[in-house]
Amino acid sequence: MALVIHCADIGSICRNNFGWARLEVDQAVGCSTGCDIQVFAKQIAMDLNAGQHVALGFECPLFVPVPDDPNGLTSARPGEGDRAWSAGAGAGSLATGLTETVWILDRVRRHLKSPCAVPVHTEWKPFESNGGLFIWEAFVTKEAKADTHHGDADLAVLSFQDSLPNPETMNAVKCDDRVRSLVGAALLQTDWVSEPAWLSKSCIVIRVQPENHLRLAAFRQARGMWKDRDDLPSLEQLRGEMNRDFSG
Repeated sequence: MALVIHCADIGSICRNNFGWARLEVDQAVGCSTGCDIQVFAKQIAMDLNAGQHVALGFECPLFVPVPDDPNGLTSARPGEGDRAWSAGAGAGSLATGLTETVWILDRVRRHLKSPCAVPVHTEWKPFESNGGLFIWEAFVTKEAKADTHHGDADLAVLSFQDSLPNPETMNAVKCDDRVRSLVGAALLQTDWVSEPAWLSKSCIVIRVQPENHLRLAAFRQARGMWKDRDDLPSLEQLRGEMNRDFSG
């Protein structure tokens, strides 16, 4: 499977708070990153038009729980801890994501040569078998954030790669309650899907850990201190060098 991982760090376009990253799995080069949402959408379409399997992540809540107990209607999703989707940064990125997910999905579809020939998935096995577009959510907490928005997207992409060969085993948020799918609504609005059942579909959530090995690797790569993933130093080496960089 020729897999390309994309991720958008959702944020205000006019305030330059949007960033993206792209990684071709099994290639020697690292992530490419940027801040232009139009370039991001066109690159996704180019990869799909080339027959690549594309895993597209958004760093904003893509679904929210709808429990039977009204007291839990705005509670954190299992796995979010104290970073509830309904509070602070989660609520802000959710609101921004309502428009940006629709815009990106619409622009990608417009640039496809054969839109109806590209299936969309939120489950890994069908995507692995049939290709097309796989939707996932990136969860980057304040403890694991980079210094830039495209840096956050970079960390998320590398963490998704770290979850292979089956990202579902690394799903950080599992809801037993009914859910309201915000990305399902976006897919319906942009004609990627037509079944109302998409409004109640969840997706996997990949969480970037503060001391994730690939987070440290991304730091090193951003500093230009190594180019080939095969030359990746050990975790202890990276942590020590990172501490020296910050303390110096």
